[in-house]
Order: sequence, then structure tokens, then C-alpha cells
Amino acid sequence: MEVELHGGPLDGEVIPVDPLDQGPGVATVAQGCAVLGGRSWYGPDANGRWVWLGDSA
Repeated sequence: MEVELHGGPLDGEVIPVDPLDQGPGVATVAQGCAVLGGRSWYGPDANGRWVWLGDSA
């Protein structure tokens, strides 16, 4: 399935996610990430909307 990302450096982008994945979200390489060469984390909120959770190396 595809989800729209909200907030952070990938705001408004649509990415594919595996609905069977039990993980808390996805980490995606993003220009504009707070960590040079790092990844931005996105995951579903209580309403199922995929929101920015932060950045990591």
C-alpha cells in the first residue's frame, strides 16, 4: 500500500509500505534530514496518518 507522509523533510511525499510489517514505522534517506546522510523516521499516529517521528544517523 502507499501512504502520504506528513511533517519533516518528506512532507507530502507518497511512499510504499508493507501493511504486514509489524515495525513501528519506516526510515527513509532524506535530503534535509537533520543528520547528514541520515534517515527520517515516519510512522502511523493513532488515526493512521503517517507522521514524522524524527531523524537518525
